Amino acid sequence: MTVITLGFPLNLEEFLQIVRFGAKIEFSPEYCRRVTKARQLIEKAIDENRVMYGVTTGFGSLSTRIINAEQVEQLQRNIVLSHSTSVGAPYTVEEARATMLMVLQNLGRGHSGVRLELLELLREMLNRSVTPWMPREGSVGYLAPEAHLALVLMGEGQAYVEGRLMSGKNALEQAGLAPLPLGAKEGLALVSGTTTVTALASLALYDMIKAAKSADIIGAVSLEVLRGVMRAFDPRVMSVRPHPEQDGTAENVRRILSDSAVLKHFEGTRLQDALSLRCIPQLHGASKKTFYDARRTLEIEMNSCCDNPIIWDADGDADVISACNCDSAYVGIAMDSAAIAATMLAKMSERRNNRIIDESLSGYPAFLVDNPGLNSGLMLAQYSQAGLLGDMRILSTSAVIDNTPTCCNQEDYVAMGYNASKKALQVVEKLEYILAIELLSGYQAQQFLDPTLARSKVTARILEEIGKSVPVMKEDIFLHPHIEFLRDMIHTGRLVELAEEIIGPMK
Repeated sequence: MTVITLGFPLNLEEFLQIVRFGAKIEFSPEYCRRVTKARQLIEKAIDENRVMYGVTTGFGSLSTRIINAEQVEQLQRNIVLSHSTSVGAPYTVEEARATMLMVLQNLGRGHSGVRLELLELLREMLNRSVTPWMPREGSVGYLAPEAHLALVLMGEGQAYVEGRLMSGKNALEQAGLAPLPLGAKEGLALVSGTTTVTALASLALYDMIKAAKSADIIGAVSLEVLRGVMRAFDPRVMSVRPHPEQDGTAENVRRILSDSAVLKHFEGTRLQDALSLRCIPQLHGASKKTFYDARRTLEIEMNSCCDNPIIWDADGDADVISACNCDSAYVGIAMDSAAIAATMLAKMSERRNNRIIDESLSGYPAFLVDNPGLNSGLMLAQYSQAGLLGDMRILSTSAVIDNTPTCCNQEDYVAMGYNASKKALQVVEKLEYILAIELLSGYQAQQFLDPTLARSKVTARILEEIGKSVPVMKEDIFLHPHIEFLRDMIHTGRLVELAEEIIGPMK
């Protein structure tokens, strides 16, 4: 069982190892030292009757209301109860686990003042698969979904254990854990920060990067079946416009198709292809650059303290600084941009697919089926692409340009990064389906391409793998399960694995 130690910088792959693939987590001595030191500072400040936002005052526009010492713990419980207002369908288990991990990363920086035992409880919930029930709708970037998570730590709310939803108290008991009453600062720390925003964004971006590499592979399959022109991928072309992601994409396609007898046979039959084939390095490269830029942003964010206020060690005294690291603009802008980049990949995929199924463009039977008319073949699969792409265009409208003031205008500017991350998850799922439909056409078209011409080794391996589960369509068949199968190949990374087994790591 993989074990990942928190306390060191976490990257996107390690994040997913914990959240999606079930790696266990432990704390480094430095993690524990930081958290313990910050707690000692906050307790010292409370003993000195210091006025501190969210500790001895109310929250938001109520920050001018002083809370006496006897009410400090009640205040933290109250914030969790009153902030548990998100509604609608709950997070998936994966999304909730991602948020739990982000809370551990955020508060583990040692600038929040929470107790180590609180974070140990949250860690064990992750390790023992206790997953809070967190409604996903109704957040502007923090507070509400996170409060539903915090309820479970208190033994309230609801949580899943082994797929069964039960009370938070029973879930903890079943896992051999005990609830923990919240101490000073802890309720506020649990609901503040960009934890949900970064959690959802990280899941979406990981899949977007994987989908972009899959798009290179699927685009190469389409290029081969359409007897494309490889000169558009020439390294000399890339050298005079030296974007590294463009060059890397062209190299990926060249390596995938380097041994294609199909392309060799048709070499020189035309000067250039349509843009959906000729422009793969440029468009795929631009999308990848956007994803890689977003990755840098998210990895900074997941290794930051995004709490408010932060606790700073000022020579043994707590300097409690109210500011706004909980603002979600960095992640929101990155994910709005990533959604646009993913939609660009999808729109090119749909056009390549259209070229394969259109008899006037491909030279193959209409919709890749014998006896078209009696059979519709892959006609409606392209309709599905069109519908999915329409949704993606709507979802690519920026979320962060919106603004609705909250908290009696104390929060008069709101970044709205949460909506950007939330819709990015929908965008990448639709991208995977659009790519899957293009791959289905590339697979079905093989029956009409000269069988004596050897496909590239990568293409042949992919076609072999698909052929284990997807039949060659001679007449109309039930297509839905085959689209789902191909989407799963993309989502799980199996498609990229098949290519990389032959050509090595893709760029």
